[in-house]
Parts: sequence; structure tokens; C-alpha cells
Amino acid sequence: MKIDTKNPASAPSPERRRVLQAGGLAGIAALALPRLGWAQAGKIKIGHLTPETGFLGALGEYAAMGVKMAAEEINAAGGVLGRQIDLISEDSVNPQVAATKAQRMIERDGVAMLMGEINSASALTISQVAARHKTLFMSTGARSDSLRNKDCNRYTFYVDIPVTVMVNAVGEALVREHMVKGKKIYSLTADYLFGHDLAKAAKKFFAANGGNQIGDELVATDVTDFSPYLLKIRQAQPDLIATNLAGNQVTNFVKQYAEFGLPYPVVGFNLNTADAWAAGEGNLSGIWPTVWYAGLKTPSAEAFTAAFTKKYGKPPENHAWVEYVTLKMLAQAMTATKSTDTDKLIAYFESGVKFDILKAREGYFRAWDHQLMQEAYPFTVKPKGQAKDKWDWLQFGAAVPAPNQSLELLAPTRAESTCKM
Repeated sequence: MKIDTKNPASAPSPERRRVLQAGGLAGIAALALPRLGWAQAGKIKIGHLTPETGFLGALGEYAAMGVKMAAEEINAAGGVLGRQIDLISEDSVNPQVAATKAQRMIERDGVAMLMGEINSASALTISQVAARHKTLFMSTGARSDSLRNKDCNRYTFYVDIPVTVMVNAVGEALVREHMVKGKKIYSLTADYLFGHDLAKAAKKFFAANGGNQIGDELVATDVTDFSPYLLKIRQAQPDLIATNLAGNQVTNFVKQYAEFGLPYPVVGFNLNTADAWAAGEGNLSGIWPTVWYAGLKTPSAEAFTAAFTKKYGKPPENHAWVEYVTLKMLAQAMTATKSTDTDKLIAYFESGVKFDILKAREGYFRAWDHQLMQEAYPFTVKPKGQAKDKWDWLQFGAAVPAPNQSLELLAPTRAESTCKM
């Protein structure tokens, strides 16, 4: 290095001189160590994406509340590995925006991992970004079967129940009530990835159990007026109406269906408890599936419900639950591996370790498709006059699979899967 002898300021500092004398990469690495140590001691950044607007916005509101509460509890207890959780949460908006924000969180914000999402199409684009950047993504609320099949990748884990489990959970109840075999079935389907997957699984179930599907209408996600579809249903005179709708589509449909006064029973393969509450007592009937509900009688579930209700003034629904338990599972994994390293966390989740997911039975991830194995619950409506408050009018059935059955009973098998990690 040439030094300007007329300008002493150009001479290297003592620290710089020691590095140069040490030579090459060894000296540079020595100089870099303090900065690396500071980064390890800093906050653990986690990128969280969920729809806060649009037809899934009401569900995204619950999701944001659940994950925020989990982060606050973890940080109040000392954080993870002595570090605080820094939750960076944003509105995913749509699949294109979701992908852009996920990439920005990784490249600009330096998040260690990603989590969230309800819209299956957005979850797909986020998972693709995560795979390109070799970053862990915990998909919390997206239920499309294709995400767990041809679109799977080793960097994405799926916490919510998939479409096939939802259909089988409700379908078994319908078969017991003799509501499928020999019946004429008319369906309404949300016109996007999740709805298409749901309709495919429902059609397969009806065909296998002797049902006759006489119609299936695709419904755009921004539709709010269902009168044209209700007129078609009236003309078709089905024995059963099956909805493959999502978000506030379900709320709007069941309200308008009640106003039309049609006599045909309605069942659905997708209904979040928040949407059921929004529909209101007296508008909902039939049998529906859910992955979790606030009335579960386990110590951890009751503690979560009490804390959430105290904090937000209303009970949690399934998207609040799924975000909450996902961040708690991430904290468990980081603590067990003593790391935020993606490969170490993947190996931990693939090991079959059990998690308290606020249910009677613990859950675990399958190594080959990264799906969380867990109970689900069918529900219907309590007889009029039995509700304690505006959230208490849903009647939940026993968990499926039953306690003496494998948690994988209703899930797609490995032989049926097209997932290749």
C-alpha cells in the first residue's frame, strides 16, 4: 500500500496495520468477528404476511392478533436464545404483492424465517420465494391440496388442515346422516386455487359415496350479491347444497340464503368460526369443519382463550389460534436446536417431535410432505335459545380422527401424493 508521506492521515490505523500484517482472509475475518457477534446477539427477525384487506381481511385481523400475542408472550418470558422476537408483519394483499414483500423481507429486512398467509395462491408465491432464498416458511392458514403435492418444497411447512381432511371430516358426518347416497347435490365454488382444490376433493367424495352432483358454479372472490346463484339453485331443486366458498363469501351467501327462504339443507367444506359468527345466529345451518375452536377443554387451550379474550375483548377463532401456535412451535424449535439456521430447523420439524397445539392430542409434522398431523372438528348450530352470548351458538362435535385412531386417518396418503422434496 502506498502512503502519502505529506499527508499523515493517509497512513493506516494501528488496527488496520495489524490486519494487513496478519495477511489475507485471516486478518479480515479477525476484524469482522465483533460485527458477527453483535448480529448473533440482536433480535430474531421474523417476517409475517397475512391478508388485512379483501375477502379474507376479517380472518387476517384475527391472524395478526394471534401472532402478536405469541410474540409478546415469548419476549416477556426472555425471548428465544436470550434474544427478542422482532415481528415484521404486513398485509399480503394478493399473490404478486405477497411475493414481492416476502422477497423484500428476506433481502432488505434480513428476516430469519417467514410465516403466515391464508390465501392459498399467495402462500404458493411466498413458498416459491422462500425456496429460492433457502428460507424457512411456515404456511399457517392456506389449505389448498396442491401446496402439499406438486407445489411442495423442503423449505415450507403446513400448519392448517388441508382440503382433503376438511372434506373427509364433514363428509363422514354427512354419510352417517344419509345425506349423500342417491342425493342431488348443487355446489358453489370460490374461483381461485383453494376453491378449485376444494371442489375437486368434494366431487371425488360425493362420487365415491353415491352422490349425484347436478351443478357447480364458480364464484369470483369479489362477488357480494348471490341472488343469481340462489335463483339457479331454486330452479335446480337439489337435495343438498354444498359450498366450496371462502372468507366473507360464506358469510354473504348464508345470510342471503336465509333471506331467500330456500328449503334445501346447506353444508360446507370450509367455514372459519369468524365467518360463522359474522353470519349470525339464525342464518347458518348444516354441518361444517374447523381446525380449532375456543371451547376446547384442555389446560393450554383454556389459558390461551382466557388470555386472548382478556386482551382483545372477544374469543379467538381458528386463525388466531394457528398463528399463535405456529410462532410457539418456531420458538420451541429454535430453543431445541439453539439456532435460527434453516437446515437445523427443518431437520427438527422433520424429526417427528410432538408439539402442544392446544388440543387434546399433540401434533407432529410428516417428514415427507411437511403437513402437521392433528385433530379436526365438525360443527353445526345449537338449538335456538341455548347460546350464552353472540359467540356461543355453534355446536361442536367430537374430534376426528377419534382418540383411538391414527391422526393420519383422514389425510392424503404418501401413495396418493405427488410431493417430491
